Amino acid sequence: MRFSYRIDNIRRLMVTRFRAKKHSVRGASVGNKVCIEKGCRIDFPWCVSIGDRATLEPDVWLKLVADDASLTIGEYSFLGRGTELDVAQSVTIGSHCLIAPRVFITDHTHNIAPGTNIVDQGCESSPVRIGNDVWIGTGATILSGVTIGDGAVVGAGAIVRCDIPANEIWAGVPAKKIRSR
Repeated sequence: MRFSYRIDNIRRLMVTRFRAKKHSVRGASVGNKVCIEKGCRIDFPWCVSIGDRATLEPDVWLKLVADDASLTIGEYSFLGRGTELDVAQSVTIGSHCLIAPRVFITDHTHNIAPGTNIVDQGCESSPVRIGNDVWIGTGATILSGVTIGDGAVVGAGAIVRCDIPANEIWAGVPAKKIRSR
C-alpha cells in the first residue's frame, strides 16, 4: 500500500511540474520545480513570473486583465485552492508566502461617479505588494494599493484596505491590528 501511494505521489508531482512547463511555453516565466495543480488558469501568461518551487493548488486563477499587467510570485510561495489574483497593473508576492484557499487579491477598483453607468467608467489601479514570509488566511481580500510588510499575518476573512507594517497580525472587516508577531 505504501509503495503505490509513493508512486501516485511521484506521478502527481511530475504532472504538476509538466503543467508549469506548459505555461512557460505559453510565455510565463516559470522557475525550477514549480507545481501547478489541475484547473489553474493563467490569463496573459507572458505577464507572469513564478519563482522556484512555488506551488499553485487546484483552481487558482491568475486573472490578468491587461496585456501590460505584471504579476510576480516569489520562490517557495504557496497559493491555496480557489485563490484569485485580479491584476490590471501590478501585484507582487514575495518569497516564502502562504496564501490560504479562496483569497482574493486585486490591484484595481471600478470608478463610481454618478450620472454614468459604472460599466462605462473604467477602473482605477494601484499596485499591490506583499512582502516575504507573509501568511494570508482563508477567504481574505486584499484591495488595491495595499502593501503588506515582511512577516505579516492576515486573519481569515479579513478585508485589507490599508498598508500592514512588517511583523504585525491583522484581522477583521475592515482589517485592524491585533498584535505584533
